[in-house]
Amino acid sequence: MLRKYEYRRRLPHYQSDFKAIFTTFTTYQRMILPDCARTICLDVCLQGNGKRFTLHGAVVMPDHVHMVFTPLFDENGFFSVAEIMQATKGASAHRINRALGRKGTVWQQESFDRVLRREERIGDKLDYILANPMRAGLAKAPGEYLWLWPRVTQSA
Repeated sequence: MLRKYEYRRRLPHYQSDFKAIFTTFTTYQRMILPDCARTICLDVCLQGNGKRFTLHGAVVMPDHVHMVFTPLFDENGFFSVAEIMQATKGASAHRINRALGRKGTVWQQESFDRVLRREERIGDKLDYILANPMRAGLAKAPGEYLWLWPRVTQSA
C-alpha cells in the first residue's frame, strides 16, 4: 500500500520526494524539559536516522526541538512527515514520561514543518540550528551545548 499525502489536524504537511524538511515541535504548554529528557529526545531523533530519514541536524532546546531531515523510502514509498513526527514524538514522550515518573502529554499535537526550497540550503538551516542555543543564552559556543547534533567541537 503506497503512502499518501494527507492533511493532519489544522496545518497541512507538504512533502516533496528527495527534499529536506525543516521541522519544529514544541512541548505541551511550553513545559521545560530537564536535562535527562533532552538527552532522551536527542537519542530518539538519532535512532530514526538511517531508518525513516537522513538526519542533517537537530537541537533539543528546553521547550522545543528543531530538526532538518530528508525522508527515506521503502517498498511503500517515502516515509511521510506525519509518520516521522509520530514516531519521534511518540517514542520520546513514552521514554520521557517513564524517566520522569509521570503520565500525560509531552508534545503539542501539531508541529511546524517546511520543505526547503531550491534556493535554500541545508547548511543555512544547520547554521540556524547550531546558533539556537547561543541565541537563547544557553551556551557561548555550539560545542558547549549537549543536545545538539551534529556535535560541534570547539577550536583550541
